[in-house]
Amino acid sequence: MGVKQSGSAVRIGRLKLNNPVMAASGTFGYGKEYKELVNISDLGAIVTKSITLKPLKGNLPPRIWESTAGMLNAIGLQNEGIEDFLVNKLPGLKDLDTRIVVSIAGRQKKEYRELAKRLDNALVDAIEINISCPNIVHHGRARLFAQDAKETAEIVRAVKKATKKIVITKLSPNVTDITDIAKASEDAGTDAISLVNTLIGMDVDIVTYRPRLGNITGGLSGPAIKPVALYMVWQVYQAVKVPIIGMGGIMSTEDALAFLLCGASAVQVGTANFVNPQIITNIINGIGDYLKRNKLKSVQDLTGRLKI
Repeated sequence: MGVKQSGSAVRIGRLKLNNPVMAASGTFGYGKEYKELVNISDLGAIVTKSITLKPLKGNLPPRIWESTAGMLNAIGLQNEGIEDFLVNKLPGLKDLDTRIVVSIAGRQKKEYRELAKRLDNALVDAIEINISCPNIVHHGRARLFAQDAKETAEIVRAVKKATKKIVITKLSPNVTDITDIAKASEDAGTDAISLVNTLIGMDVDIVTYRPRLGNITGGLSGPAIKPVALYMVWQVYQAVKVPIIGMGGIMSTEDALAFLLCGASAVQVGTANFVNPQIITNIINGIGDYLKRNKLKSVQDLTGRLKI
């Protein structure tokens, strides 16, 4: 299961990955879409597209806009709901030779609890709580759960009570102090923290005088946000003891290594998958080569080793 190189295995709580590189939610579908392009067993894990209790149609188009050094998206968590996932998507995921992490999203705490309960007996390895997606925020006016420490803790506790699965909480960079939110998540019992989700942004067409996205605002991802993501991973690493999964603008082996040095135990690759579907395999191999060249025994020898 996954590329097996000496020293590449990592642990996220009880979850063992053969290597530290995962496909981020919303960028790899449900895995089967990439089977003709990628050896799925090479991946440390796949995080599925976020699912909700009921089907969501998503936002009005246009939904994606390529910006300077990044991408804006406002998909709006379009999906067919938990029932469709269990009946039609999960059987295909079971056949993939890698770890499966299911991303869940909702508008109320009880929805997260119910989703976790429905997944508790499913053959998946972990649950990622998406409380930080800005794409369901219309005009940027609504608050994300991940922008409030108390609400974050309440959702984490609800999910932990509803499932025995490993729980990963995905946090937002759109906050004043991300360490407060991270500590609240840890205190509530999360097994790991993934960060960061996309930054809220927008773009404008100066010919039509209209926003580029139908939702007006969307989530900015890609290389443009890497410095912000690295800083927040470094901050959170100093504030919590649970494992951190870093993401945000990872386009190369060097980018992934930087996240590990700042405190991540593993990383997720997102926008880069749209540019090069083989990028994750390249990064996995690149990390293995780096360990050999520098005579390091394991990925753990890199985590948090930033010299200040």
